Amino acid sequence: MAKMINCKTCGAEIATSAKICPSCGAKNKKTIFKRWWFILTVLIVIISALTSGGNKGKNATDGTKETASTSTTDISKDEPKQEKEKDTAKDTKDNVPKEYQSALKKADLYANQMYLSKKGLYDQLTSDYGEQFPKEAAQYAADNVKADWKKNALAKAKFYQDQMNMSKSAIYDQLVSDYGEKFTEEEAQYALSNLES
Repeated sequence: MAKMINCKTCGAEIATSAKICPSCGAKNKKTIFKRWWFILTVLIVIISALTSGGNKGKNATDGTKETASTSTTDISKDEPKQEKEKDTAKDTKDNVPKEYQSALKKADLYANQMYLSKKGLYDQLTSDYGEQFPKEAAQYAADNVKADWKKNALAKAKFYQDQMNMSKSAIYDQLVSDYGEKFTEEEAQYALSNLES
């Protein structure tokens, strides 16, 4: 038998899998923090951060060896990263209110490490269950964060294909759904076109 919950609008008992309450027609939407995929993504980000932190410590102890073996090609690889950091620093210092700067830093985390869509990012920044930024600060962050939304959609699509074994049709629906990733149709189509067959 399906698990039952109470409708948040009218209180009627409905199945947890129901998208709409049969009594009042209200949407049965889980908050982003109660969704399994969000929790899994957060855990992956935390594990990645801890792992990369350990590597940085190791490199610090081997600093002399690394300096000796660094070539000019290795230095050129780091240049785009340094330019990106300068651009972000410039964005956060041009007489922008502190709360807007904070929202932009959070947006960078969600967009470039958790691969959220622009709409999903905005919702996360303004959500009562999320970051609780004012709408203006969240909109500034969503408009100014340096992110490639198509590549984010592709990253999410690869996750659903590799880890969840979902069909391309189901992946597309998940990517564009208001209850899912909230990518645009164009971004979702780009992701599907670049998935492995």
